[in-house]
Amino acid sequence: MRLNELHDNPGATKNRKRVGRGAGSGTGKTGGRGIKGQKSRSGVAIKGFEGGQMPLYQRLPKRGFTKPNRKEFSVLNLGMIQKFIDAKKLDAKAAITEDALIACGLVRRKLDGIRVLAKGEITSKVTIEVTGASAGAVEAVEKAGGKLTVTATPKAAAE
Repeated sequence: MRLNELHDNPGATKNRKRVGRGAGSGTGKTGGRGIKGQKSRSGVAIKGFEGGQMPLYQRLPKRGFTKPNRKEFSVLNLGMIQKFIDAKKLDAKAAITEDALIACGLVRRKLDGIRVLAKGEITSKVTIEVTGASAGAVEAVEKAGGKLTVTATPKAAAE
């Protein structure tokens, strides 16, 4: 096989449709747009137009609110921490901090902090220091004989 012998499979590529290029092309004259009217012209934008009536999207009430300065946490489950300890990527004897979690590749980035959730099981006795944690996660770590320290108060983390 040589470079000049390379080609696509038959039917893999298709030529684009060239409209308005003469009657013999099959898409000449009106170019597949039918006849006259607003839709046959260029620059038409009438997606939500309802003939002068107030459009549905404007008649419906606006609901909800998105807080512009809310905190965004990286979420981490206890099961994943245990998995990384078993794989010797995390040292269970040393304190597990947010920087250690990023260094071992368990969390990609800190964002506004790391929050630990109780999904999965933890069997190792570990000391974890993170920005936030669910009540179930704190309970599970203490049940395994470890300690989970939350560095920010829940109220401060929410603001």
